[in-house]
Amino acid sequence: MKHTYHIQGMSCNGCKNHVEKTLATVQDVNSVVVDLSSATAEIDMKTHISIDTFQEALKNDGGHYTISAEEKKSCCNSHQQKKEAKGQGTGVFYCPMHCEGDKTYDKAGDCPVCGMDLVEEQRASAFQATTYTCPMHPEVEKDEPGDCPICGMDLVAKNPELSSEEKNYNTLKRKFWIAVAFTLPIFIIAMSEMIPNNPLYKLMPLKYWNWVQFALSIPVVFWATWMFFERAYKSIKTRHLNMFTLIGIGAGIAWLFSVFGMLFPNLFPEQFKTESGTVHMYFESATVILTLVLFGQLLEARAHSKTNSAVKELLKLAPNKAIRVVDGHEEEVAIDTIVPDDILRVKPGEKIPVDGVITDGESSIDESMITGEPIPVTKSKDENVIGGTINQNQSFLMKAEKIGSDTLLSQIITMVNNASRSKAPIQKLADKIASYFVPIVIAISVLTFILWAIFGPTPPYVYALVNAIAVLIIACPCALGLATPMSVMVGVGKGAQLGILIKNAETLETMAKVNTLIIDKTGTITEGKPSVEKIITAEANTSEEEVLKYIVAVNNHSEHPLAKAMLNYGKEKGITPLASKNFQTITGKGVTAIVNGKNIGLGNEKLMEQLDASISEKIQSEALKHQKMGATVSFLSVDKKVIGGIVITDKIKQTSKEAIQQLQKHGIEVIMLTGDNKNTAIAVASELQLDNFKAQMLPKDKLDVVEKLQQEGKIVAMAGDGINDAPALAQSNVGIAMGTGTDVAIESASVTLVKGDLQGIVKARNLSEKVMKNIRENLFFALVYNTLGIPIAAGVLYPFFGILLSPMIAALAMSFSSVSVIANALRLRR
Repeated sequence: MKHTYHIQGMSCNGCKNHVEKTLATVQDVNSVVVDLSSATAEIDMKTHISIDTFQEALKNDGGHYTISAEEKKSCCNSHQQKKEAKGQGTGVFYCPMHCEGDKTYDKAGDCPVCGMDLVEEQRASAFQATTYTCPMHPEVEKDEPGDCPICGMDLVAKNPELSSEEKNYNTLKRKFWIAVAFTLPIFIIAMSEMIPNNPLYKLMPLKYWNWVQFALSIPVVFWATWMFFERAYKSIKTRHLNMFTLIGIGAGIAWLFSVFGMLFPNLFPEQFKTESGTVHMYFESATVILTLVLFGQLLEARAHSKTNSAVKELLKLAPNKAIRVVDGHEEEVAIDTIVPDDILRVKPGEKIPVDGVITDGESSIDESMITGEPIPVTKSKDENVIGGTINQNQSFLMKAEKIGSDTLLSQIITMVNNASRSKAPIQKLADKIASYFVPIVIAISVLTFILWAIFGPTPPYVYALVNAIAVLIIACPCALGLATPMSVMVGVGKGAQLGILIKNAETLETMAKVNTLIIDKTGTITEGKPSVEKIITAEANTSEEEVLKYIVAVNNHSEHPLAKAMLNYGKEKGITPLASKNFQTITGKGVTAIVNGKNIGLGNEKLMEQLDASISEKIQSEALKHQKMGATVSFLSVDKKVIGGIVITDKIKQTSKEAIQQLQKHGIEVIMLTGDNKNTAIAVASELQLDNFKAQMLPKDKLDVVEKLQQEGKIVAMAGDGINDAPALAQSNVGIAMGTGTDVAIESASVTLVKGDLQGIVKARNLSEKVMKNIRENLFFALVYNTLGIPIAAGVLYPFFGILLSPMIAALAMSFSSVSVIANALRLRR
């Protein structure tokens, strides 16, 4: 037996693995599967085990985890409840380097592992559309600029509350300019030594100028950049050494050395002193280094805001008001007051407020922001419309169906946020290197000091100190840590703009390796909009109306797309549905029911064989003719006798053939698997010029094909849209669901194509290749930068070329290394 429990206290994959191992040790437990994202554990046990037993096991193992019965949550609020469990404040904050996986924090601050500023997740609830008001009449508020209806003055935008991202950027900017204001005079005083007959020394001796530098450095060290020392201290205390450890040690040593040299000059040997007897000061090095690092943080904060620009653009699509029609009267209401089944009016140029269906009228809809397709789509009565898309030329009425977090736009934003915070397998390399990076750099810095002190020119200790600090400052584990997540974040966002929703970073990486693509026929290759072509009858005394009556009756409880097509056809023909009972779906074969006391079956040849119903030559011949033309034929049996059938056609999408050819040029083998008749499959494959296909495939058959190909070493992607595709979608290396398909298929897949078009697979493949190339470029840059920069800072070029690297130049190089990685990732937006 299997039970699902809720686990509290998990924050990373280490916690997940620990809980799995602990629960698996409990007697009579067969297996344990823990899902970190949903904070649940599915436990397969031989006999029922009480929660107390599991809690005792977790407690005895020293963990701080608690287990409880899983609460049932509605689909519309489960995501929000999950978020609230993590604590929200004004938003979800996470580390841009994903140091603790997808762990989030409830307020802004520093990552406890790497020390970097936490980034705020962009959420629909946090977005506020711009509101315009009159300076003279603040009670006037509109969604767009214009004139005040009272006094005629131009409306001006109200100042919305700044996001934490903007607040952090403004804080850093203020600190940076203050740091520059105090650092610049320190730098001028220090560099004046190079001026012949230094005019400053005529004003007062050097030892007094040292006190001036000390006084000017205090606001820089203890206010503008004090956060770097706090982060360095925290990193040492928690043993999570990072970039700020190196900065804190390097700049801290330079500043403290200067203070001690100024206060106790007699404690230092002569080689540390100037001609005037004062100790060499490094106030300018410390403050310039800290100011340049602060400048780098400022640039990173600005660049970070651009990496999630795709989500911000999606958020802007969400309107904040709608026109509701009640008893023929129109009223403007806030978007959050809309409930399902409300009737809304959408005027030309307005954004569609929520997901729903048109009830009256028609119009062209610009869906480019959701599907990535620039050509407007004409929608009429009974067709679905998507919230956030733009109505172009005509007014229409619609019924609200999905609101709030259930809308496609909200789901896209959630999926993009989740995928952006996930780790790609390639990041394991960077994480492994980073874990050894800082201790190695500190060791190289110490070794640099020793070697320069022993073998360096006069004064050796001065050279030793300067070069050791340069080594600490130039090293940048931050660039290495940002290499993968920045590219993933930008790539996933770009995918969303193209109508490609990617569930996690691992999928993005695997997609680039796919060499075999399996595609379903109905709804994947074809439009998924089946229509009835004709009714077939077995005998002259059997009327089409009689056959259609049974077909409508047996399909009355079915949700299958083919069933809907048959029911619509019956409605057009004025058929009144007969009562039916004992309805049953036989996956991959058809449906059965009892109508007027008779056993009715409707489906393919396999269902007829199962029901022991023979198909006459007349019916078989008629069916074969239509199947060879690419149509689907379902046979109708009444009490084990086939009395007729129904011919259904589903047009092949115009883009399918071109997309398949493009994928084949990429070296991808394309295989069509369909549950349809072999003759129909041959007709479709012939039109698409597909050599590899299989017909009459049940869900288990599709799953077996995927497993067999994987055993042969193939990296398999599966594209489908129906419930019968779900097992194969889940088993494949990359499951691709058509956005026009069922919720089960979309849930089983790791990629969803909003438009439900094979061209989306081509785009997904291209996107995956470009993201992986970008990640490799970032990793190469970060590794090469550190590999070359650290030895140069240590002074390896000095014996050959007399070149030494100033700690200040090292600080500038370090700051720009991280910014360069982010800038390279941002190229993916184009």
